[in-house]
Amino acid sequence: MEEMQTRPAISVLVVEDSRTQAEFLRYMLEQEGYDVTLAADGEAALRRIGAGRPDIVLSDILMPGMDGYDLCRRIKQEHPAIPVILVTTLFDPADVMRGLEAGADSFIVKPVEPGHVRSQVEAVLKAAEVPDPDGVPAPLEVSFADSAYTIMAGRRQILNTLLSTYTVAVAKNAELLEAQDQLRTVNEQLQEAIGDLSRSNESLEAENQERRRVEKALADANRKLQLMTSITRHDLLNQLAALWEYLNLALSVREQEPANAWRHVESAEGMATRISNTIRFTAEYQSVGAASPVWQDLWTLVERSKKYVSPGAVTIENTVPAGVEVYADPLVEKVFSNLIENALRYGEKITTITFSLREEGDGHTILCTDDGAGVPPGEKEKIFTYAYGMNTGLGLFLAREILAITGITIRETGEVGKGARFEIRCPAGVVRAGPETG
Repeated sequence: MEEMQTRPAISVLVVEDSRTQAEFLRYMLEQEGYDVTLAADGEAALRRIGAGRPDIVLSDILMPGMDGYDLCRRIKQEHPAIPVILVTTLFDPADVMRGLEAGADSFIVKPVEPGHVRSQVEAVLKAAEVPDPDGVPAPLEVSFADSAYTIMAGRRQILNTLLSTYTVAVAKNAELLEAQDQLRTVNEQLQEAIGDLSRSNESLEAENQERRRVEKALADANRKLQLMTSITRHDLLNQLAALWEYLNLALSVREQEPANAWRHVESAEGMATRISNTIRFTAEYQSVGAASPVWQDLWTLVERSKKYVSPGAVTIENTVPAGVEVYADPLVEKVFSNLIENALRYGEKITTITFSLREEGDGHTILCTDDGAGVPPGEKEKIFTYAYGMNTGLGLFLAREILAITGITIRETGEVGKGARFEIRCPAGVVRAGPETG
């Protein structure tokens, strides 16, 4: 600072049409101890130079009217001893060539930095104090990028200009490398954020799946509760009322009409059996979905189902391939035993019941067929309902409920007179080859 205070103030003319940029350069240069004058355009700059010669001129290139190149050329023609530094947002080799052609001593690239401005001003002023060893240079014709340039600068001026532009290029390259490092860091952070977001999405999807599973379980539980309520409040009360009515009728005629009384007692016994079946059904229905589904060997399920029935002379054929597993509620065995039991009970002249497996599209179909009487068209869907089952047994209603736990459906597609045909449709992912079969 002492050196700056003792040396004569160096006068700098700043030519800049942007008031903000001009004041910024003024502040920057005055902080370095320079005496700064401003001009808003080329004409104003020439008037100020005529009124009082500055030690150095810093001129913007892009200005209305006279641009920085023309101003530099005028200054060099009228005041060749005044150094000119061009300040530009452009940085292209052609800009350097145009600057040399105009006689510029150096370049400063926006956005300007105080250290670079100071070094360039000092370097240009120092070079101006030493006479050019080449004297007045001869015009140099240069072709570049399909354009021709006439350069009047000497070797030292050309070298200084190239060094100044090289310094800027190195600085910009360092900034670019730093920006690339920052970009790489930001990209890594972004990748981490994407990873966190992906994990969050996976966690959210898992939570949504669990929520849907819970909602489905609640809906199923609510439906079961409503059905159970219907059974306990409606069906059982009606059945008990009928039981008491049969018993009262038997009591009222037991002496005068003992035969009728016994018939009423038999009817009451049948009603008691029906009440017992209803209560047993509620216990079985309550178990549906109580345990998680598991993979079970399909061939073994059919074989075990035979133990719960007495087929007599009827042949039960199990043609399901060995080693195939089905993902179902643990009660799925009841489905197959019930199908066998229904076939034996309603098949009339039935001789054979066959279980098989067929691959269809992206899923599989388990078939249970027989050669009995078959199911009438109007009853194919009714046989799976609770109301219908109260009269013929609730097995098929329970079968559909058990299979639905894992999305399996069941329907009857046989023909009357040719036999019943139950198709158990298993969606993709519900049937697989067991571990032993690979």
